[in-house]
Amino acid sequence: MTAGDTTSSNGSGPAGPADPEQIQAEIEATRAQLAATVDQLSARLDVPARARERAARAKDTAVETYRESPPAVIVAALTLAGVVLGLVVLRRKRATSRRKR
Repeated sequence: MTAGDTTSSNGSGPAGPADPEQIQAEIEATRAQLAATVDQLSARLDVPARARERAARAKDTAVETYRESPPAVIVAALTLAGVVLGLVVLRRKRATSRRKR
């Protein structure tokens, strides 16, 4: 910048005092951006709310899948129950065989 240069360093206008209305508008815009950022960070850090949201989405997906093809969902649920039951039985057998040793 030279001594006769009257523009600010960002090139937006005179280096002197800016219009108070413009300054107020910039302050309000900055406040709005800051509030939006804080809201986004709060939402990301609210783990229980995110867990509830994911559970609700999973439930909605399951209900929608069931509505589209009930027999397939029933078969999948029975298969899953069978696998879980099989794993429980297997673990109990292994636990009793280890105790006998």
